[in-house]
Amino acid sequence: METIRLGPRFDRYEELLALILKSFAYMDGRIDPPSSSHALTAESLRRRSEEEIGFAATTGPDIIGCVFCKPEPDCLYIGKLAIDPAHQGKGLGRQLLAAAEETARSLGLPALRLQTRIELTENHATFAAWGFVETSRSAHPGFTRPTSIEMRKTLSTKATSSKV
Repeated sequence: METIRLGPRFDRYEELLALILKSFAYMDGRIDPPSSSHALTAESLRRRSEEEIGFAATTGPDIIGCVFCKPEPDCLYIGKLAIDPAHQGKGLGRQLLAAAEETARSLGLPALRLQTRIELTENHATFAAWGFVETSRSAHPGFTRPTSIEMRKTLSTKATSSKV
């Protein structure tokens, strides 16, 4: 498996979109409101890769994972972390987060931040195992109950061995 940074010459956004939709499909019918992944297009992913820092994980010719990272004043926001279901549980999420951690350190940011839906308790457990802690809960517009959990991971000062 190789982690590559998305850049101007990356042109496989249809494949990236298919990966995200396939990876997030298990959420359909489980979360309310529905995942924002349904609003993505290949073009919106291309624009996102220009505005944010994106990584794709590949094996041979296949894209099997991705993550988008957005610098914020005090952290690096992690979004659209997607792993092909056939490749889950093999350390690929950790590999992509290592690239995000290295990026945060290179930008002088002390933490990673992400949001996960209330209903996805298995994600909460995975992120906790990766060093994230819950920091707050919030509601999507129009909801009176919490729909999302925010989690943060404070980074140590040691470097990682991932390629950025």
